[in-house]
Amino acid sequence: MKPVSVRIQLWLIAGGYAAVIVISALWFLARYLQEAAHPADVSAASGMYAAGDAMLAFLIACLFLIPSFFLLRVIAKFEGLYSTYAKFLLAFSLTAPVSLALLNFGLNRVPQSLGFLCLYRLFWSPLILLGIVASRLVARFALAKKLTSYALIVEGLTLGIAVALLFKRH
Repeated sequence: MKPVSVRIQLWLIAGGYAAVIVISALWFLARYLQEAAHPADVSAASGMYAAGDAMLAFLIACLFLIPSFFLLRVIAKFEGLYSTYAKFLLAFSLTAPVSLALLNFGLNRVPQSLGFLCLYRLFWSPLILLGIVASRLVARFALAKKLTSYALIVEGLTLGIAVALLFKRH
């Protein structure tokens, strides 16, 4: 059987991203129409609707992981491209401890918008950790393996410390 070319693989991955975008747009539209049709229910149970919105966002983020995994497998064949990706991944993972430090130590000194951004970054940390694990599993070259391992350590330790701080305060 003849292997599929990289160009066709990239087109299939782009189709996967397009499908996820269309599906998520339809889900958001259905959610909006439901909320527009029943504004009294939204007002009466705003917390439940907010939880539903958060679950929908999490589900859509998980759907985006599927074509992203296949994209990782394609770019893992190219050392320069994957090494650049691994450097970006390490730099991005360093935003987790910075966010945790700003939230933990700069409570009254951080602007509210920056605090919200830090909290949002830590909220998505488990999903980002899953993406880093997948990146580490498909890495083929020594530099990429080392950088993704460092990113995995940074993200994992930060998540562990954040959970420990959460339980320590309560």
